Amino acid sequence: MNAVPIVDALHETHWPRGLRAAGPAEAGFDPERLEQAIALLEAEIAAERLPGAVVVIARDGKVAVHRALGWAAVYPERRPMRPETLFDLASLTKVIATLPAVLRLIERGDIRLDDPLHLFFPEYQGEGREEIRIRHLLTHTAGLQPFSQALRDPSRPREELIARIATLPLEAPPGTRIIYSDLGFILLGELVARVSGQPLERFVQEQVHGPLGFTETGFLPTGERAARAAATEYRERLGRYQCGEVHDETATALGGIAGHAGLFSTAPEVAAYGQMWLDGGAGVLSPAMVAAATRDQTPHIQGPEHRGLGWIVAREDSESLSCGDLFSPGSFGHTGFTGTSLWVDPHRRLVVALLTNRVHFGRTPHIIRLRPRFHNAVAAALR
Repeated sequence: MNAVPIVDALHETHWPRGLRAAGPAEAGFDPERLEQAIALLEAEIAAERLPGAVVVIARDGKVAVHRALGWAAVYPERRPMRPETLFDLASLTKVIATLPAVLRLIERGDIRLDDPLHLFFPEYQGEGREEIRIRHLLTHTAGLQPFSQALRDPSRPREELIARIATLPLEAPPGTRIIYSDLGFILLGELVARVSGQPLERFVQEQVHGPLGFTETGFLPTGERAARAAATEYRERLGRYQCGEVHDETATALGGIAGHAGLFSTAPEVAAYGQMWLDGGAGVLSPAMVAAATRDQTPHIQGPEHRGLGWIVAREDSESLSCGDLFSPGSFGHTGFTGTSLWVDPHRRLVVALLTNRVHFGRTPHIIRLRPRFHNAVAAALR
């Protein structure tokens, strides 16, 4: 085993809007117990089950922890993780870019949750497709397939790949099952562009990330930003490990910008985005929209998982959530395949951004067990 490098950047970080350095005690944590949560990450890295991580834990806007642990890259050579390391957020793109963009369109009166998809995509007719509503796409209840290999062909034009989604058979009637679908959020990203007249990345920058003062969050990093990204997976077709490039194959085929994946950011800005939701939208979204997006929108659907708009929503009967067993009912969050996650507990005013590059070691499922254990330890450290 190699010694795990650790950098504590709590008081050196220029905190985004809504957050400030405090420390565990001032933020309402038992410092020793909170260190036990961090020790879980350190142990995973020391055992070489995880390359590295950057974590930000805040309560009511007071940051208790900002720690970088382990390695931003192990192959082809070791590069220590830094507090400012950039991460491929993978499916956190859904809730940090596409979701707020769609919600802004709703608030502006451009669209409604129960507008049928075919108002904007006329090809969605027949075999039940005409029943798909915007609400269904946001709650993963449209009946769409999770993904399609047919969309992972970078030789085909983007417009052709998007059009292929309409030809795929539905897996369930709209509104009857939760089927987590990248395809639904790809369509939502395209919806933002069609309705706003701007590409998704420009609309979300102008409407969400810019007003929040974010400087690190965006698509297609280049230059110095790409160079300090955490490395992800080895790609046979490239003959190397990826770094600063989109990991998701479908997003890659779509040019690196898509509604389901492709966003990059840092732990402080991901945590600040979570804090925006605790702060009633912080002027970016309205309190009414925050309330609608974070309540259970799928109470009629049986199963262990429930959905708000975009978010996973914890209930008393929820099972196997990545936030563990101790977060309050009504907590909301999301994960990303590369090893990222954001969870918000509004009852305890708690935000936990845990960004890792777990796919650098391949697709072993260690992160699935680590996440709930880590979040349990964080929640247990609250006073």
